[in-house]
Formats: sequence, structure tokens, C-alpha cells
Amino acid sequence: MQEAFGRRDLIEPAKLKELAQRDDARGWFQLGSHLGAIAATGTALWFAWGNAWAAVPLFMVHGILINFLYAGQHELSHSTVFSSRRLNEVVGRIFGFILLYPRDFDQIQHFAHHRYTQDWEKDGELARPPYTFTSYALWVLGPTYWYSRVRRILRFSAGIVTEPYILPNERPKVIREARLHLAGYALIAALSVWAGSWIAVQLWLAPMVVMKFVHQLQNTIEHLGLPHNDVITQNTRSTRTNALMRWACWNMQYHTAHHAFPSVPCYNLSKLHRTIFTDHGRKPPQMTYLGFQAAVLRAFGRGRTEADYPQDRIWISDDTDLEPVAPPPARA
Repeated sequence: MQEAFGRRDLIEPAKLKELAQRDDARGWFQLGSHLGAIAATGTALWFAWGNAWAAVPLFMVHGILINFLYAGQHELSHSTVFSSRRLNEVVGRIFGFILLYPRDFDQIQHFAHHRYTQDWEKDGELARPPYTFTSYALWVLGPTYWYSRVRRILRFSAGIVTEPYILPNERPKVIREARLHLAGYALIAALSVWAGSWIAVQLWLAPMVVMKFVHQLQNTIEHLGLPHNDVITQNTRSTRTNALMRWACWNMQYHTAHHAFPSVPCYNLSKLHRTIFTDHGRKPPQMTYLGFQAAVLRAFGRGRTEADYPQDRIWISDDTDLEPVAPPPARA
């Protein structure tokens, strides 16, 4: 089993303070390059519409870029992109509207996830039954993901809040936020009908919905198959990938480092990872996107489910140093 390290053992306070500094120029570069790429693919897709050979790849790239805006929303919720907390909030709200993922709710859920990572009872992102092959496939491919997002906005708009991690004094805030989102979407729909325009579907909703599965590769790799304990260096997985994917995901592939010290901006996460792991000959759990998905499919094969595996051990890994458990017997 990977050795557990306390946060105080991982980095000197002075070095952490240095890496936690916000840099507005680098924040604007990350934001601007991502939005610029979306503007470029969206413009190209608009002019290529009707030519399948050109439109299909543009549609795919455009949808992937829109979905990875969530990496930005995540960072903005941590207020680590810019030195101005207000600027982080405003841009985060815009991203939340685009992604059908209201910012206040996301922040509450995500902070519960950070505080209680891998705790089935309290982790805001574990409010689900254990995966089966079918439920996992539907989540990765997008149908249940989008159903849950739309249903939650409608439910909150109706004043129904059942999430245990949302405190009573926070409920009016998420209800108001959902109603504002719903009103905004209704206005866009009305204007589209009035203008006889499909632009919102062609350049926003359709690419985003169809290409969700690529972003789900990141969402699913971060914790699934790791111990349900409170040791960050064991319960959080980093991702081995290329520079382009790290840019698109705002460096969230250094996820173990991020969970250890969430106050460090995304543009300093590679340095943080080297400081707390590489420079000391340590390593967090880590896999490639496709290697992880292949391992999940094997793990859920022959009728097995997430509930069949132990809660205190790593059961999805391609690293023998981390001692993954053997798969349980197939279900009859």
C-alpha cells in the first residue's frame, strides 16, 4: 500500500506560501486561451455546418472545450485563478450558467467533497449508490449526468432541496440561483424561437451534451477504485497525460496535489506535484485515462459492482507498488 504522508510532511510552509500566490497574468492567459479556443472552434463550426467532413471534427473539439470549462469553474470556486475574489465569482457564475451547473450549488457540493473526500456519508460527490456496469456506463456517456443536472435545477427552482450537505441557511441561496438559471434558459429559448435560430443548439447545447463523455474521463478517474479513508495521498488519483490535456483541464490531472493543498492555483500545480512527490521519490496513485477506463470495465465485468470490492484498499490500479486487490469472484 502507498505510504501515507501528512500534509505537514509534504512541503515546507514557506514553499507552500510561494506556490499559493495568485498571478493575474497567468490566470488571464489560462482563461483567455480557453475561451479563445472555444471562439475559434465555434466560428469554424458555424461556417462548416452542413459539410460533415469538416463539421463533425469541429463539433467534437468544440464540445470537448465547452465541457472542460468545468475545470475553470472548479478553480474559480476555489478563488485561485485571480487575486480578486469577486472576479473569480463572476466568471465562475458565467461558466456555471453555460454548463447547467449553478456555481453556488457546485461550490457547496465540492467543498463537502474536499472536506470529506471518499466518505460515503458526507462527501458531496458520493451522493450515489455504488456503481454497476450499467450505471457507470450511463454516467460516463452522459445520459444520467445531464438528467441529474437538469432535474436538480428544476427541483431547486421548485424549492425542493434534499442534499444533506446543503445547510438550512444555504438553501435559499441555491433556490434563488436555480430560479435565475431557469429564467435565463427560458429567455434564450424564447429568443431562439422568436428569431427562428438554432445557434444556441448548434454551438452550445448539442456539442456540450454529446461530447460530455470526454470530460467524464477526468471526473471518474480522480477517486474511483481508491480507499475510502481520509488519507489524501491514498484516496485521490492523479492522471498521466499530455500537455494539451493538462491545458484543457487547467492542470487538474495533478489531482492529488490539488486535494492536498487546494489553495494552490492551477498554474502552479505542476510545481506543487514535483515538490511534494517527485523531488522526494514519492508518487500518488496515478493512471492514464484509457488505462483507467479499461481497468474499470474489467472490474465491473461478469456482474461485479463497486460494492463487491473492499472499501479500505486500492482496487483499480496499474501500479504493482500500490498493491491493488484481486477482483472478487464473478456473480452467479
